[in-house]
Amino acid sequence: MAAVKICSVDELNMNEALRVEIDGVAIALVKDSSGQCFAIGDTCTHGDISLAEGFVEGDTLECWAHGSKFSLTTGKPLTLPAYEPVPVYELTIVDGDIYIDPSTTKEIS
Repeated sequence: MAAVKICSVDELNMNEALRVEIDGVAIALVKDSSGQCFAIGDTCTHGDISLAEGFVEGDTLECWAHGSKFSLTTGKPLTLPAYEPVPVYELTIVDGDIYIDPSTTKEIS
């Protein structure tokens, strides 16, 4: 699948997440306080909750329901109760627009 244009970087608010769905794949799109953008799986691996409704703190996205924090760069949970990572999607920015390919996840070691 080819990357899909989601929005412009300027349309995202800093330290907030935006839930987007591409071909049935729910993704949390985040712009952190430094202006860097990330795309991770939107569903908390602990409680089937939308992470986009959570809180952006530094380089993490925290689930509002049970407090698990996920790394925006690796998708790994940094706090319990979640212990399984969420996928991290390839995100590219072209001429100020954000593109995501939901079929391509980053390999995290």
